[in-house]
Order: sequence, then structure tokens, then C-alpha cells
Amino acid sequence: MLRMESANQDVDGRPIQTRVEESGAVKYGKAFDLFRNWIEGNLEIYKPDLRRLLWPVFVYAFFDLVSQFYPRDSKNFFNSYREIFENEHEHDLRALQAVALPEHVDSNEIAKIYHNHRYRVTLSQTAFYNLIGFLESKEKEGGAVLVSLIQKHLNVCTVERTADEQFSLAKLIERAKRPDDFPAEDEGIPGHNPGSANVTQGAGTSVLTRLKLGQMTLDQESRQDVLGELQNEDKINPPAPGQSSLAEVFEQRIKREESEDVPGRTELPPRPPPIARDIAMEVQKVKEHRDRFQISGRTGGVGPGVSVTMFTFHNTNDSITCLDFSGDYRLVAAGFDLHYIRVWSLDGSPLPGPPGLDGQESKPTASHRLIGHSGPVYNVTFAPATASSDRQGITNCRYLLSCSADKSIRLWSLESWACVVVYKGHDGPVWDVTWGPHGHYFLTGSFDRTARLWSTDRVDYLRLFVGHDRDVDHVCFHPNSAYVFTGSCDKMVRMWLVTNGYPVRMFTGHSSNITALACSPDGKTLASADDSGTIILWDLAPGKLLKRMRGHGKGGIWSLTWSVESTVLVSGGADGTVRVWDVQLANDASGHGKVIGEGGAGQKMEPSVSNVSGAGGKKKAKEVMVTSDQISAFPTKKSPVYKVMFTQQNLVLAGGAFLP
Repeated sequence: MLRMESANQDVDGRPIQTRVEESGAVKYGKAFDLFRNWIEGNLEIYKPDLRRLLWPVFVYAFFDLVSQFYPRDSKNFFNSYREIFENEHEHDLRALQAVALPEHVDSNEIAKIYHNHRYRVTLSQTAFYNLIGFLESKEKEGGAVLVSLIQKHLNVCTVERTADEQFSLAKLIERAKRPDDFPAEDEGIPGHNPGSANVTQGAGTSVLTRLKLGQMTLDQESRQDVLGELQNEDKINPPAPGQSSLAEVFEQRIKREESEDVPGRTELPPRPPPIARDIAMEVQKVKEHRDRFQISGRTGGVGPGVSVTMFTFHNTNDSITCLDFSGDYRLVAAGFDLHYIRVWSLDGSPLPGPPGLDGQESKPTASHRLIGHSGPVYNVTFAPATASSDRQGITNCRYLLSCSADKSIRLWSLESWACVVVYKGHDGPVWDVTWGPHGHYFLTGSFDRTARLWSTDRVDYLRLFVGHDRDVDHVCFHPNSAYVFTGSCDKMVRMWLVTNGYPVRMFTGHSSNITALACSPDGKTLASADDSGTIILWDLAPGKLLKRMRGHGKGGIWSLTWSVESTVLVSGGADGTVRVWDVQLANDASGHGKVIGEGGAGQKMEPSVSNVSGAGGKKKAKEVMVTSDQISAFPTKKSPVYKVMFTQQNLVLAGGAFLP
């Protein structure tokens, strides 16, 4: 009997570990290798779904090792497998590599998010049953370890192939052919129903809030005033033969807007009564809309031609942090990390000086420096304006907003060239600020993980938008002012209702930090970009991902802008290129693009795959995937592009700083 009791003990009386589940730190490495090898040996159509399980299993296995006080083994485990996830989870890996003790899990921001939430993954039923069969058959070889991790930390949702188009046989085969893969819309932390801000488990698509995305029409009195001005303009300057009159263009726009689902007056933030400047701006918008360069769809497989004017700043010593162009195309403003803002005229003409004590303007200067912030300036934005057809410049830009590391937002007068209001309320650096479509209101995003709505006539914020797990880095308005969007380094984009601050949509699918947001002029599509060089288009009504577009190198896409027709998107970023994208063209079936050297060439890239090696035996350049919906690319000479902007006549302005 003593012999039987001692059969499973060593000479010191400790139990002999006969199964991988009993072998302490080693069990996780063996279980992960078993799991990965099984996935890679599976059928091609199931690999894309099953590979989505590798990342959460890796993270939570690492956390288990840390919590069980295996600092050396946890580090070895982390370093052994991190390379698999570098492309998709580079930022999370960088944050998690410092975790070595249980206390670090509670103090590390990224680790805390993962540790306190269950990671959601959606699988087709066939792939799920395939997974269960594998885990049961390999229980003693490591399956029990995997089952424990999945049960404790994952929320695995199953979908019937016939119930969701994304899991149809055709889609599975298409995904299997792609050289890379991306997280699904509803995958990750905290996990949600696609598009919905409701994170309740089991909630279906019926929880989606109905959106009213139509453009808000003018009130009856303003409409008559604008129509009268346009009719007078038609008499003074009759339309050319075959050209519609301004009054006809305006009436067609009104009919189109009235047929759309528009929010009511009570569903919008209240606006000040219209003044003469508002009427003049509407008249100018109609003129520019009629006379614009129209961008139509592809003809014979060739994308529309788009003209780009690039403004390059020299001798900046890499001190420029942001740029913006005024809506009247007269001014450009740059924010600097040296705590000030500088404003120039786009045509190089001198700017009028501020009025003196005697009421007379001082001597014109080439630029104006605006001083007041006590920290780096992170964004500047001009108030809405249009080009002016009269000498008084009634519709010209009058104000500029800026935000800074000093936690404040400042409103600057472009007539007195001085700060007129300082807005305070954020508890950290303010990363972004943007005007509403009609002025008066503006939106900010901050380090304190909140976005806030303000009006220019009040120093306190009006609305607080809370929900992101990390900094709110980028914000933008919907064209009808009823909704706002926020993008964060938690890799999520949220859509909020302005009137009550409630979330109505949540978009997940990015694999790195959000770096730019832009809503289309028709109000139906949102474009978001990240610092891995990926642009995602979202269909707002159903809250669904439309497609991904790739072409930029790593470093961040810093600016996005839409054409008037909402058919073309232009982007600019850290790789020193301005790229033009066909929004309406679907990605090619294989999802392949041409692999080019980082930075790219200023030409159309055909959808093929090739490798680019460095010349003279040098180290191979980083590869960049270009999807087939890229129309063209315009490279600069070592100038990161800070800002791109479509004018109302469909010309593109771009700005950047030359870095020698």
C-alpha cells in the first residue's frame, strides 16, 4: 500500500507532475503551441475565424503567469510569441511588456482594460463545433488549459452561416485568400453588438437607435431671404447657356433635403437667430455648389481626376504640431510646440494689423503671432466661412479656436489678433477641437477621456460625453449638428446624440490608435483612420463596416476630407503622401493590393502583390499594402502632411512641414 501511495511522489515527497496541466509555467507554452499548430493545420475557410482566438488566449495566458508569480517565465512566454501579433497589436504589446508582477496588472492602463473585461469573439457555428471537438480530444495535452482560459476570459458568440452574410461560404473563402486579417466589428474589449453602443449580452440588432441623418433645412423666413438674393444675382449675372440658374439649384437642394429623414428642431441644439452674414454665406454656398468641378464615378475603370495644391512650410525645426485652412481660402494657421500660433495669408499678401489706440489699423505684416497658451498647441481650427464676393468681406473668417497642453481652449479674433475668451473645464491636455457646421458650438477631446460640447457665448461646457477607456484624441460633428463623433486610443469610435449626450453607435475594428475622423457631407458615412495606415468606412444607419482602405505607411494618417458629392476621400499623413480614394468602389475580391516601399510612388497602384528589396543589398524596406480603391498618390519631398481639405468647388488644399 505504501508503494502505491509513493508511486506519484519524488524522493522529497512532492507529487510528480504527469500532465501538462500540472507543470506550472510550462503548461501555457505547450498549450499555446498546441492551439496554434492545430489552427494552422485546419481547413483554410476556418483559419481566419479561429486565428482571432490566438490574441486573447495569448494575453490571458500571460496574465495568469504574472498573477501566479512567474516573472521570468511570463517574460519568456511574452517574448516567444509577441512577434505573431506585432502588425495588429503593436501598441498593446508595447504597453504590456512592462507587466511583470500582479500589481502591474492593476496599475497598467491596457492590462487593466483586458483584465476587467471579457474579450468578445464571434465564430461561425461550424468553426465553434470544430473548436469544441479539438479541446475535448486534447484535454490532457493542454486542452484543459485552453478551456479554462476561454471560460474565464472570453465571450465566444456563435452565428449561423445563413443568418449573417459575413459568415457565408463565399465570405469565408474570400477571407481565407487574404494575406492579412483584421478584427471583426464586434470583436474585442468591451465587446458589443455591431454598431450599437449597447454592450448588453444577447442584445440583437433591434437595440440600434434609429438615426436621422438628413441635412437640416433652413427655416421659412431664411429660405425666402436666400431665394430673393439668388434671384437678384441671376438678374445681375445671368447663367450661361445650358447652365441652371442659382435659384433653380437652390430649389432643387431644398426639395432633396425635404425628402430626407431630418431631425426636428427639438432634436438639435438651439441656434442663434440668423443674421445678414448667415444669409450671405448660404448664397455663396449655392454659387460654389453650382460652379464646382463635379467629381463623378469611374469611367472605363479610370478614377476621377483630383487636383491638389500643397503648401509646404520650411525652416520649422519640426516644431509645427497642427495646421488648418480657413473656409474662405484666405488664411492658414499653424500651431507650434513653442506655445504659440502663427497665421499667414495663402496668397502671400500682407495681413492687416490690429487697430491702434486711435482706432486706425497698424502697419500690415506678413503674418501674425498669437500668444497666450502656456503649453504646446495641439490643434487649431477656423470658424465656418465662405469666400466673399463683396469688398466688405462679410462672409470672411473672423475667429480661430485653439487647444493646448495647458488644459484650455482659446477663442481668437482675426480682426484684433487677440484672445477674446479662454474656456476651461478639462482635467488634462486638450488634444482636439473642432467647430460645429454652423459655428457657435464647438467640440473638444481630452486626456481626461471625455469629449465636451461648448458654445462660444458661455465659458462653461454644455454637454459631457463619457465612455472611452482612454484619451479622446479626435472629434468631429455630423453635418446636421444632431450627432458628434469621438475617436480614442482605445481603438474605438463612438457616436453621440448632442441633445442628451447618449451614445447611439460604437464602432470597433481598428487595430491601433485612431488618428483622424471625417463624416461625409451627405451624412451617411464616417471615415476613420489609424496610425497603422488603415482607413475604415462605416455605414452610420446600420452601424456596419463598409470596407477598409490601405496605402499609407505607418506613422499615422493625420487628416481626412470628403468631396462635395461624398464619392471621393482624400487623406494625408506621416508618410509624406496625399492619397485619393474611390469611396464607391468595393475592394477587389482577393483583398490584395500592390506591396510598395514605404512612402510609395505618386501613381495608381494596380491590385497585385510584389516585394520591394532595398538597393545594393541594403535592408529590405517596410512593405505597404495598397488596396484597389486608391485612385492616385501624390508624394512630397520629406514633408509629413498635417492637413488636407476639399474646397466647396472640389479642389484640394494640403499643408505640411519640410523635414530635411
